[in-house]
Parts: sequence; structure tokens; C-alpha cells
Amino acid sequence: MTETRTLVVERMMPQPPEKVWRALTQTALLEDWLMKNDFKPTVGASFTFRTQPMPHWNGVVDCEVLAVEPHRRLSYSWNAAGGLQTTVTWTLTEVEGGTRLRLEQSGFGPQDDNNYKGAAYGWQRNIDALEKVLAGLV
Repeated sequence: MTETRTLVVERMMPQPPEKVWRALTQTALLEDWLMKNDFKPTVGASFTFRTQPMPHWNGVVDCEVLAVEPHRRLSYSWNAAGGLQTTVTWTLTEVEGGTRLRLEQSGFGPQDDNNYKGAAYGWQRNIDALEKVLAGLV
């Protein structure tokens, strides 16, 4: 069996889980902090994230929704060109003063070291952008 790694990013958000959930599941809000998409929060739904292509990546991520627990948990497959096949899971925990947001991207194999490093950098930037989107929500 091949060893895989999981990237974990946790952040405290001063907004309630319902507001964070909106930013994770509404197409227009997702685009504001992550990528263009055709996301639908329905288990089994296929969707695509799209952004500008870069060297060694065409800018497309093919996904399928794996789990939806409103205001608590969202999980989807994350399949990028070049063979990267991982799973992204968002967990929202209501805490005093807001929400503890936990992102896990699991399934990075030994051959995915560059993707793991890129994801570690990219998710920090994306979650920074998510914080800005959340700050603007009513």
C-alpha cells in the first residue's frame, strides 16, 4: 500500500458557520475567492474549477461532490491534469466568536511532492481571500 499525505489548514473565522457555508457552496462566492466553477452542493454532482493555465497545469480541476452536511461538512474529489487525484474536505465547527474552519486535502502520493507544496502555499492564499469575501458578506 502506498503512503499518502494529507494537507491540513485550520483557521478561525469570526463569522457563523451559516455564512462560511455560503462562501463554500455558492457559485458566485466560490469564484470570488477560489476559481470559476459550476458547483452544486449535491452528493454525486460533477463540477469543474477553472482558472488561468500555468506551466505544468491546464488550470482545470474536475471534481465530484462526495459529502454534504449543511453548515458542517463538505467533501469533493479534486482531480487535476497530470494525474493528481485527491479529496478536499471542509469541516466547520461552531465555536464562541465564530467558526473553526478546517481544510483537509488528502491523497497526495510520493510522486505528488510538488503538488503538495503548491497546495500548501495555494490554500493559505485562497483562505486569505475567503476571509476577505466573508468580511464583505451581510
